[in-house]
Amino acid sequence: MHSEVVASRSADQRDSSRESRNGTPTLDAVSLAIIQQLQEDGRRPYAAIGKAVGLSEAAVRQRVQKLLDQGVMQIVAVTDPLTVGFRRQAMVGINVEGDVESIADALTDMSEVEYVVMTAGSFDILAEIVCEDDDHLLGVINKRIRALPGVRSTESFVYLKLKKQTYMWGTR
Repeated sequence: MHSEVVASRSADQRDSSRESRNGTPTLDAVSLAIIQQLQEDGRRPYAAIGKAVGLSEAAVRQRVQKLLDQGVMQIVAVTDPLTVGFRRQAMVGINVEGDVESIADALTDMSEVEYVVMTAGSFDILAEIVCEDDDHLLGVINKRIRALPGVRSTESFVYLKLKKQTYMWGTR
């Protein structure tokens, strides 16, 4: 048993320290399996994960810590915005004149903005906004987003019903 743990540790150190050409960590099948286990239940015990992926509890703990340290994953509590008082969600498409990055940075600083991506296509930026109600959403869009220097136009896509939300990407 002891040699199995050592072998797992040395394989783990070798596999999880490799990086791809673009500097992102290269994940082996065991790391992906650990991530999948945690996506199903972020509170799953390391011993149960180890049993599922064929590693000791200590080896799983080490891999999870390395994945966290590398920024490959986070373990967080995900809430339903409706249950905590946020009744209005929308995706806002934003067209920009000039520096897209500075507008994206300004959006990331807004507490109501949950998600910001710079895109190619009809919009320069997409931002997901979570607000208390329609008045709050209107204020964020009109008084804060449209007021940013360089914002040329916005188009809002108000969410009526959430049909699917998953965090399973990365392990398929």
